[in-house]
Parts: sequence; C-alpha cells; structure tokens
Amino acid sequence: MPIPKAYSAYLSKAEFIQYLNDYASHFGILPILHHAVEAAAYDEVAGKWKVKARDCGMGSAEVKEYRSRFLVVATGESCDASWPEIEGLRSFNGEVLHSTQYKNGKKFKDKSVLVVGSGNSGMEISLDLANSGATTSIVVRSPIHILSRTMTHVGLVLLKYLSLNRIDSILTVMSKLVYGDLSKFGIQRPKEGPFVMKNKYGKYPVIDVGTCRKIKQGEIQVLPGIKSIGGKSVLFENGNEYSFDAIVFATGFKRSTKYWLKGDGYLLNDDGLPVRSYPDHWKGKNGLYCSGLGRNTIYGAGIDAQKIATDVKTLW
Repeated sequence: MPIPKAYSAYLSKAEFIQYLNDYASHFGILPILHHAVEAAAYDEVAGKWKVKARDCGMGSAEVKEYRSRFLVVATGESCDASWPEIEGLRSFNGEVLHSTQYKNGKKFKDKSVLVVGSGNSGMEISLDLANSGATTSIVVRSPIHILSRTMTHVGLVLLKYLSLNRIDSILTVMSKLVYGDLSKFGIQRPKEGPFVMKNKYGKYPVIDVGTCRKIKQGEIQVLPGIKSIGGKSVLFENGNEYSFDAIVFATGFKRSTKYWLKGDGYLLNDDGLPVRSYPDHWKGKNGLYCSGLGRNTIYGAGIDAQKIATDVKTLW
C-alpha cells in the first residue's frame, strides 16, 4: 500500500499515524494494543508456539494466552529504553527523562537542559529545545558523521552503482564542503565512512535538519562525556561543571527478547539480534522468524516480511 502522493516527502508524525490506521483498515488488520508479551515458548507436543501477553490497559492486568504455528519477532531494533550508569544520577534534583518520553520543548522554555546522546534523536531533541527557548547543551562523546537529507538520498541512489567505500568518499567530501570543520565545536568525524559504519556496526549517520546551524551560532553547546552528577550540577570529563534543570537521555535502546522468548538459541543472540548475517538472518526453527532486525532499516524489514510470508505459505 503506497504512501499517498499528497503526503510530505518526509512524513510528519500525523501523516505516519494516519497511514498506519489506513493500512490496518484497508487490510482488515486488528492489532491487539496495550498488551505486553511476557513469555513465548514452543510446545513440542502441540507443535505450536504458546505466547502469554499481559493487558496493560487502565485498571486491567489480565494475562491472555495465544497459540500459533508460526511466530514472527518484529519488535524492532529499538524497543526498550537504555539508560546509562552515571555516578550520582539518582541524586539529580531536576527532571530526568528518556527520549521515548520526550514530547516537545514547550515546558522547558527558559530552563537549562542537557541532552545526552548525539544520534538523530538527541540532535533533533536539541534543536527542538533550542527552538522552544531552552538553554540547550548536548553531550557528544564519540565521533559522528553528519549528512543532509540530500546527501543521504544521493548515497542511497549510488548504492545501485558504486561500492560502499566509494560512496563514503563522495559523502565525506560533500559533508566537509557543507558543514566545514566541526572539531572546533566539539564534533569529530569517524575514520570510517557513514555507510560502512551503518553496515558494520548498525550506527546511523546524523541526518541534520538544522542542529548544526544552531551549534555554530552558539545556541546549542556541545559537551564531552559526563563524569559525575551531584544535585543539579554535572561534572564533565574535561573538568568543566554546569548546572541543569533537566536531563534528556537519548542513549538508544536495548532489546528484551531474551527475557521472554524461550527455547530459541538459534535465531537471535542475547542482544536480541539475529545470529546469522543478512540476508540469511530471518528464519529460525519450529516456525520462528524475525523481521526488521537485520539492521537494514524499513527496506530490510519489507524484504524480511516478503520472505516470511512466502515461507509460511509454502509450509501451510
């Protein structure tokens, strides 16, 4: 079901939600919302998967059981919030939240806010905070690639014709021409290229939507790693210390698959990612599959889905 032509090139939140609702309606899909899977195990005798899910709706805690011949793990690479261990974090007197809890910067106007994490979420939250009138700082510990949407599009088109190393050389030159030397602002470039890093480590480049301009203008301060926290004061690895009213942790995600998926040991590792490499990562044993875990974005998830549907149809 194609994205409607009237939608934006980069979907807004409202457009994306509308698309999901229209998709479910068009295909007659009835999602079971507000339920959390607590356990999934294969029943050797029945030849089916047994899944227990708890109703997380208001005032309900009912556990329901589902049985199926096939089970697809499609929980995504980013499912559970990851919090870093920082000395004194529990003593912080201001507001602490994860990027998954962040709505907008309105309530942080005229407040000093620290964003921890320099991926796309951290960069965009920093921009939103600065635009909302907050005094904004962001922790950038590791080297990062920064590309524009146009550069990213160029890279994706070139994937059909050139090697990753060649594409990375082109994108790195383009990034240097557009953004200049960002090291004086506290941002270093990695030695490996953006597409190679995405392919090898699953580390995405930052797609800039205006944050770099704010950093260069001094509206967003770039800071190194955090050493410790005490009260509202945060001590950084360079010895500088600043006070903040709130901290937003855009520190990524972890996968909880190993806690609820029992008896697998073949498809996914302890980190919830496929044991086998792409493109042979999607199929396990006993009718178990995974989709969207191959570190190949939504395109890879689509390819996984087609393979799974074909395999299920054949076995059925």
